[in-house]
Formats: sequence, C-alpha cells, structure tokens
Amino acid sequence: MELNKIEDILEKYFQGETSIAEENQLKEYFSSPNVAQHLEQYKSMFGYFSHAKEQKSTYEIPLQSKKRNVAWLSIAASAVVLLGIGTYYFASEQKNTTAVASKTELGTYDDPEEALKATQKALALLSSNVNVGIESVHYINEFEQSKNKIFKQ
Repeated sequence: MELNKIEDILEKYFQGETSIAEENQLKEYFSSPNVAQHLEQYKSMFGYFSHAKEQKSTYEIPLQSKKRNVAWLSIAASAVVLLGIGTYYFASEQKNTTAVASKTELGTYDDPEEALKATQKALALLSSNVNVGIESVHYINEFEQSKNKIFKQ
C-alpha cells in the first residue's frame, strides 16, 4: 500500500470519518511487518484491537430469577385492606356513640342554679347579636330617609 494513502486513512480514522473497509485496511497494514518508522507507534493500538476481538470471557454470570412470591404479596395486601376497613368502621362507631350520648343529654341540668346561669349566658349572647342587628336596621332607616330626601318620590 502507498504510505500516503495509509496516512490519509489514519487521519480520517482519528477524525471518525472512516468506513469499515478503510478500518480493515488499517488493521491489515499495522498487522504486517512492513510498517513505516513514524507510524510504528500506532501498531500496538491496532494490534490490541485485533487481540481484544479474539478474547472471550469465561466468567459465568449467575442468573437470578426476579420471581416474587405472589401468594404472600396478595395475603399482605388483603390484610392491609381488612385492617383499613376495620379501623374505619371502629372510628365511625365511636363517633355514633358519642353523638347519641350528646343528643340525649341536651338541655338537662341537675342543678337549677347552673341551668339558670347557662340560660342567662345564652340569652345574653342572643341579645348582643340582636342589638347588632337593630343597629344595622337604624343605619338602613337613616339611609332610606336620605335617599327619600334626594330622590323625592
């Protein structure tokens, strides 16, 4: 082979622009004993590629199956679902018993003085809210009077 042609192919090889046929030409050239002195440094690289291509691995890779025991998984899922349903019904039953107990005890006091104080407290709260409502009615009446003066119906 011509030395110039090999140098051009080698330059293309390092640029990543060679074809398979050109790479095979380089491998043949560098495997032959007639390698130019200034290209001797690349001989070991192409020799390594040929040598590495022939190597085979003898290491056996153990295959592990990724099988999961589906039976245990389904049993665990069922247990979680049943536990959730049981907790829900238990919590709702607790709410129902407290609601029934509070409904039966509404408005009952054993001590008449305590009942009087609770009634006074409730009436005072009602009165304060009614007074706020009456104040807003006065404001509306004043607004109506001003509107009637302006628009004279």
